[in-house]
Amino acid sequence: MTPERELRFRNVLQKRQEDLAVVLENVWDPHNVSAVLRSCDAVGIQDVYIISPREKRESKIGKKSSASAGKWLTIHHFNEAAICFEILRARNFKIYSTKLEPGAMSLYDINFNQPMALVFGNEKEGVSPTASALSDGNFIIPQVGMIQSLNISVACAVSVYEAYRQRSIAGYYERPATSFADQLLSEWLKK
Repeated sequence: MTPERELRFRNVLQKRQEDLAVVLENVWDPHNVSAVLRSCDAVGIQDVYIISPREKRESKIGKKSSASAGKWLTIHHFNEAAICFEILRARNFKIYSTKLEPGAMSLYDINFNQPMALVFGNEKEGVSPTASALSDGNFIIPQVGMIQSLNISVACAVSVYEAYRQRSIAGYYERPATSFADQLLSEWLKK
């Protein structure tokens, strides 16, 4: 490994957000999953939680539109939302699901300067009623067009860039690296 490559690793890891995560619930299209992984990497999200039936774990996640993004992220697989959310709550995460329903708050009203996980549902039905009920709240991305929803990968990108914007203003990306970054550096150096 060249010194330049190791320096690149260190610089990227300095910006990783150990208290910001994305959860995908039953997202079936590998292109959408790949695009979400690329957006997560772009804003420094390290942990992506995937809730799906056991048979979907063997999917070709990360093989298409963002072939290299998945290898730099930590992907956690779960069969049930309740178990996934229990793990997130143990890490003191607030959990917000995208859900087009009365009472859902605007994405722009979420305070991302706290441990946070955003849940995105599948292409057809969105976030399940179970995941929505287990969440701390639901949010929408404000829109003024006739169509009331965005593609899951676009919705995720818009949402995580709002988190990036808020955290950048608050100085989250200028904090010194933690043991979290040191552990990841060790893993990355082996790749």
